[in-house]
Amino acid sequence: MNIAVLCGGLSHERDVSLSSGSGIALALRGRGYSVALIDLFLGVTEWNGAETLFTKSGGQQAMVAEKVPELADVRAMRPGQGLIGPHVLEVCQAADMVFLALHGEEGENGKIQALLDIYGVRYTGSGYIGSALAMNKSLTKELLRQAGITVPSGITVRKGQTPYDNPGFPCVVKPCSGGSSVGTTIVRSQSEYEAALELAFQYEDSVLAEEFIAGRELTVGLLDGKAIPVIEIIPKSGFYDYKNKYLPGMTEELCPAPLTAEETERVQSLGERVYAALRLEVYGRVDLIMDSAGVCYCLEANTLPGMTPTSLIPQMGIAMGMDFGQLCQKLIEASLKKYQ
Repeated sequence: MNIAVLCGGLSHERDVSLSSGSGIALALRGRGYSVALIDLFLGVTEWNGAETLFTKSGGQQAMVAEKVPELADVRAMRPGQGLIGPHVLEVCQAADMVFLALHGEEGENGKIQALLDIYGVRYTGSGYIGSALAMNKSLTKELLRQAGITVPSGITVRKGQTPYDNPGFPCVVKPCSGGSSVGTTIVRSQSEYEAALELAFQYEDSVLAEEFIAGRELTVGLLDGKAIPVIEIIPKSGFYDYKNKYLPGMTEELCPAPLTAEETERVQSLGERVYAALRLEVYGRVDLIMDSAGVCYCLEANTLPGMTPTSLIPQMGIAMGMDFGQLCQKLIEASLKKYQ
């Protein structure tokens, strides 16, 4: 089977995506698949036909740098306009399945998924509707409230609409459609709030400011709509930001989370309800906070969770007895069921 792994792109999570994609390509080649690893933005510069790009060996794991990449530097690597590089669509059309290893707005907001649908290309993960609903955190909160799911209270702040309201302190400020905690700040005063808005507006014109919930940080994976093991996340310093997520040794992750059977069932059930409410497909990950009273607040849903060496879904797979290669193959098999 020919698999095209799409990664990179023009996103602040580009480095994370390159790490996920290269790891997925290595794992699938190790299981006998013919794989073409393609950067969505850069595309293929030396074109000799798609069939020459699918190989069964070679490559190495890309690592995530400590700092978020500068997109101006990425744009300078390829002349011309547009999100998609040369010959990307030809490679996707030549594949039996496209494994989406894209992270961030341009890979997870449904645009790529809709484009692949138009061309009749099969791909892993949620379709364009679920991707779009889960990408916008403000919309996600509205839909989850309507489904009776508890979420932190908060407001959407738009750039330029001054004076800016605040939801009270402490609060969390983050871009509405970002990921990997890029541009996210926990603030406790008006001066910190203004600085946090300025940072978040560097990434997006719509920002979510929501109440800070103190408690245990939990995440639950979903596969075929069913919950898999829960992880408790304990950063060694600060909160679970970009650095703590992707630099080895910065965070302790307990899998399965040390919860009671009742707590585990409650968290997993909540994850399944979020998955259904947002019309997700194949797999995903739901992030939550459990406060001291045991109340669970849904923070967000991830339609293309990270697949890097420090990512959470692979750890959940290990807890289920699946190594990384088996997990990647399982995601392909589950995605194929979408098209049957």
